[in-house]
Amino acid sequence: MIGSLFAGHLGRVAEVSVLTRREEHSRALNEHGLTVSGRHDFVTRVRAGTDPAQLPEPELAIVATKTTELEAAASRLDGVWPGAAVMTVQNGLGAEAVFPGRRVISAVTFMSGTRHSDTHVEYILDTETWLGPYGDTPMELAEEVAGLIVASGLKARAFDDLRPAQWSKLIFNATVNAVAALTRLPHDHHFAERGHPGALGNLVFELIEEGKRVAAAGGVDLHEDPWEMNVHATQRGSRHYPSMLEDVEARRPTEIDHITGALVREAARAGVPVPLHTALYSLVKGREASWEPD
Repeated sequence: MIGSLFAGHLGRVAEVSVLTRREEHSRALNEHGLTVSGRHDFVTRVRAGTDPAQLPEPELAIVATKTTELEAAASRLDGVWPGAAVMTVQNGLGAEAVFPGRRVISAVTFMSGTRHSDTHVEYILDTETWLGPYGDTPMELAEEVAGLIVASGLKARAFDDLRPAQWSKLIFNATVNAVAALTRLPHDHHFAERGHPGALGNLVFELIEEGKRVAAAGGVDLHEDPWEMNVHATQRGSRHYPSMLEDVEARRPTEIDHITGALVREAARAGVPVPLHTALYSLVKGREASWEPD
């Protein structure tokens, strides 16, 4: 879905190719283009294929898969398009490391939408993508990509050090996604309510405080307060379904290892106790195990 939003918008200001997994997906995109509705309404022509050899080498390859599919995506790009920079747009931490030897831009995004078909995505939350250079990648490249994204009609901001923004998103995601997966509530007013002892917002607040202590132990000064991000998101008026909730309802593997799991692992390295996040991590893993055949 995020990849479709990027492809649809960027196709208005640049030549865009889409590498798909399924042949029927490629055929549909080549025949009908990519329709974006919601916040913006238009149809973009793109070139699609299931093999990188079918597509021209790009200047930038945006990898917008879920973290559960990241290794497979990286293997498909191994040895091809050597001149292309790569922008990772994954939840959690560590996606950049699976593309050694390339110029890499690290990114996290808050925009969201709904995938209606292979050729139609609805643009719902028009929020920013934060990006920055990884390793030896020059800042100028990150700024150029951010400018292109903005020119396409989306929102983006480049940072010379993405970690403060990345950690803000990590703490927000580790909390909201795991709580939604377990309660089966969309991200709504319940996540911010703290008026009585049983209010869900109390748990959300304490989870975020745990995450903030881990960031502080790592010397990360957060770009935004994840609690304020949470409160603001619940006030938008739309019922947003976190991706982990969608995965649980579809009985698909979740990104829990790469989101909450990443926070728990960083906490262990820093020697910071995170009993609440550890409990949620184990509970979501248990829910995944309940789908396995006996």
